[in-house]
Amino acid sequence: MANQEFIVIDGSYGEGGGQLLRTSLSLAAITGKPLKLVNIRGRRKKPGLRPQHLTAVRACASICGAKLEGVKLDVTELNFVPGTIVSGSYEFHIGTAGASTLVLHTILPILSEADGESHLLISGGTHVPWSPPYHHVAQVLIPTLKQLGYSCKTHLNRWGWYPKGGGEIQARIKPHRPLGSLHLDQPFDLRRIVGISASSGLPEHIRVRQKNRLEARLQKAGFQGEIELMDIHARNPGTLVFLLAQGKDSLVGFSSLGARGKRAELVADETADEFFHFLESRAALDYHLADQLLIYLASVPGKHYFSASKITQHLLTNAWVVEKFLPVKFEIKGEPGESGTVVKRDL
Repeated sequence: MANQEFIVIDGSYGEGGGQLLRTSLSLAAITGKPLKLVNIRGRRKKPGLRPQHLTAVRACASICGAKLEGVKLDVTELNFVPGTIVSGSYEFHIGTAGASTLVLHTILPILSEADGESHLLISGGTHVPWSPPYHHVAQVLIPTLKQLGYSCKTHLNRWGWYPKGGGEIQARIKPHRPLGSLHLDQPFDLRRIVGISASSGLPEHIRVRQKNRLEARLQKAGFQGEIELMDIHARNPGTLVFLLAQGKDSLVGFSSLGARGKRAELVADETADEFFHFLESRAALDYHLADQLLIYLASVPGKHYFSASKITQHLLTNAWVVEKFLPVKFEIKGEPGESGTVVKRDL
């Protein structure tokens, strides 16, 4: 490996967390460019690879036959030299409540560039803190990617809450077939609101209170929503409120998780507050989706643009990483923490 020219990525740059690691791995595999990561998760209280990140590294390596150096829990530096992406059937088990959705985020763009259909089974946390819940991936990200010619179908076999995990996601990924450009800069044109109030191992009144509070907040603001109650079997207790808003041209999603001592009404309020803040921004996409899309936009030739409800450090960091690997430029207008626009151009 010493004789190869590496793209060196400082993991303490920008938001300095796991997203930088995941995006770098995906792009190294897609482009075939050797990667050296230093200061991995350098801005986190406990830097280095945690189980979820280690699973993502090993998953990427197995999919593209990469050579690895220095890969184990807690390391803050590694070398990743990719080979050829191979479609097939893969299983990846985090072994903790680490986010299986984030492992899927890492793998999806890679296997989309394979020459055949692939099947995935990923186990771990499916609805856990500091990561997108499964429902945002399945109902917001994946349908949006269809506009760019990406094809992925998922199924939630089992839910997995923090701290025991035990959730399981299946995915079927077909080769990417570019369709055209993404142009989403008009204010969100709301057509329908649906959602779920789910809980596991807790009294029924908790998910009912979540549902009632969310519906009351929506009605007070002049909206009607179809909120489904779900009693979920899982390894340990947990609760979730997820709200999906369908617009004329885009989809957005908002969620909140329960926790010990956290009132059901607060779980619903956090979800409602995010939704109302999004509407006030007059953007087309929620800020979680905004940073997730960059790697896909960079892989599809042409000019793409969208408006986002908030310019985040995740977005800015992802743009920086993508530009290290691909001949593209992101023009981001807007102050961090405020709404803004993103334009992707080819160089």
